[in-house]
Amino acid sequence: MKREIQYHWRVREFMARAGMKNSRDLVGPLRERGITLSESQIYRIVGQEPERISFKVLVALCDIFGIEAGDLITYTAADTRHTRTKVVNAPSDVPLLNAYRPVKARIVSDD
Repeated sequence: MKREIQYHWRVREFMARAGMKNSRDLVGPLRERGITLSESQIYRIVGQEPERISFKVLVALCDIFGIEAGDLITYTAADTRHTRTKVVNAPSDVPLLNAYRPVKARIVSDD
């Protein structure tokens, strides 16, 4: 059975708690920890839920805010349900042509 995993990236929330108003406020603290990213890269890390992130960046963010990685990322996992839908005029709805019997032909003379 497939499982659907969703996560929530909470870096904005911790930035607000630390008094940081925009993504540029992270440039200095990240550089102090040896992370050199451009402002646009930091903006994407803050503004979007990243698909991939470096462990160094993750650990640096945790150090900046004084939290653990589990506080920064929350997730939920649930089983996905398979729903069957019936499509109108699907091939399974149409009977096979072998099931049809031809109609007997009547031959009539033109007299």
